[in-house]
Amino acid sequence: MSEEIIMRVEHITKKFPVSEGRTLTAVDDVSFVVRKGETVGIVGESGCGKTTLLKALMCIEPPTAGRIIFRDQDITKLSGEAKRQNYRHLQMVFQDPTAAFNPKMKVKDIICEPLLNFDLIKKNEVKAKAAALLQAVELPEDFAERYPHNMSGGQRQRVAIARALALSPDIIVCDEATSALDVSVQDSIVRLLVRLQKEQGVTYIFVCHDLALVSLFSQRIAVMYLGNVMEKIDGDKLRAARHPYTRALLQAVFSTDQEKNKYIGILPGDIPSPLDMPTGCPFRNRCAYAEEVCAVEKPVLTETEPNHFVACHYPLTAEENGW
Repeated sequence: MSEEIIMRVEHITKKFPVSEGRTLTAVDDVSFVVRKGETVGIVGESGCGKTTLLKALMCIEPPTAGRIIFRDQDITKLSGEAKRQNYRHLQMVFQDPTAAFNPKMKVKDIICEPLLNFDLIKKNEVKAKAAALLQAVELPEDFAERYPHNMSGGQRQRVAIARALALSPDIIVCDEATSALDVSVQDSIVRLLVRLQKEQGVTYIFVCHDLALVSLFSQRIAVMYLGNVMEKIDGDKLRAARHPYTRALLQAVFSTDQEKNKYIGILPGDIPSPLDMPTGCPFRNRCAYAEEVCAVEKPVLTETEPNHFVACHYPLTAEENGW
């Protein structure tokens, strides 16, 4: 992994108008950077704004505020042909590949469609290119003649990865790319992604609700709650997380070799509606450490250690963490 920054996400906010003149804030002032050849993990409960953030990164939904700088260009301002050409550099792997594929297209056509759209290959080159891409994702060459419904979920996800790789993009965005798969298949897909990263220098933005899975191969992790980034931390230092929300997610992780009497944490209360956000800290109504200031003043991300940022008035100490 190099130190070259290829994307800067700067203060992205996305609001949606709803009935009765109200506004739903799905993403609230999110910032982070992406370096070439690394994996940035974005994790949080369902409804925390992960997918909306990805849509902004992919220029599917324009942000309400903020900007996304990709290789020194603000891609949120792109339109027309310039926007289309930008997709050569940013590709996406979706949670459900079945819904992302045309069921009437063969695998070879699914994989090579982006290349044909950008006039990078000719029709008589489809067979050879599809074979090479299938080999890259560890699928047999004869899968090129199959249809999506003739494959397992894991095989379809490998085809989705092959399609994303076809244009040799700078960044591949994975939106819950393993959550619909069996655990054993998840492992094989993650190993494939890691191998491709080592061999081809691919950069990933990997979005998931499983903190344990994300921590396995992400160099840096952003933890989201109700559209806000609550903590940013290096992947190999996740056990030193200091935000109460991140600690609660870690306590809820199951392990096959854990002690029978180990405490499994359950967050009290319900996630507030994004239409009725609490004042101050968005997590305060479920936090055991909340004080009066938490109801009044929203905490900002503050660097507590090198490359470790926490949005909390009272970040946990080493003793409270059990380090």
